[in-house]
Amino acid sequence: MTSTAALPTRGARIFDAARRALHAELRVYSSIGRAITRRPAIPPGGTGLGYHRPVLTVLFIFIGLSAVEIPIIDLIVHRWPPVRITMLVIGIWGVTWMLGMLCAMLMRPHTVGPDGIRVRSGLEIDVAVSWNDIASIAVSRRVDEPKQPRVSDGEYSERMQNETNILIELERPTRIRLPGLAPKGGEHVVDSIRLWTDEPRSFIAAARPFLTAAA
Repeated sequence: MTSTAALPTRGARIFDAARRALHAELRVYSSIGRAITRRPAIPPGGTGLGYHRPVLTVLFIFIGLSAVEIPIIDLIVHRWPPVRITMLVIGIWGVTWMLGMLCAMLMRPHTVGPDGIRVRSGLEIDVAVSWNDIASIAVSRRVDEPKQPRVSDGEYSERMQNETNILIELERPTRIRLPGLAPKGGEHVVDSIRLWTDEPRSFIAAARPFLTAAA
């Protein structure tokens, strides 16, 4: 089940895209700051569960290649100062952005804490679910088709390379909010949540005391 609100206008979509781009840009630098100061976004009394392992190697390769490209391009265009400066700025910004993405994945893990579970991914996704809305949590690995919507048939799936390995069954249809506008973003009503975590057994172990207390 998803929101049945009218589709947003073109102007609304342009405004939302600009707002999300600015938010992502700020999150890049705040995530780097968190990494430098070693302050992951984990609530007091909570546990952070990562989801980055499947893509960590690829990210390191992209960051390394982008860093190597900067001096190579600089050598090619050094005769033209305006072009050189422009390419340097773009190159450094690109490397910084990818570093920020990596830091966001490391510093913004899924969390299991006293208030509930927060499902996270990258720079934007942060979906909170309280323990009162959760019926059960189980290890359940599934591989979905590429480009499948995040919300389908009342189920929200936050995949990593098309895979999930945790199933959260909800007590009742629960409203969540995803970044962006309808139909992909905005409010959705779901009955279950799937996600990927690098340590599914640790996820279950972290959640068990809170589930028992909420029962």
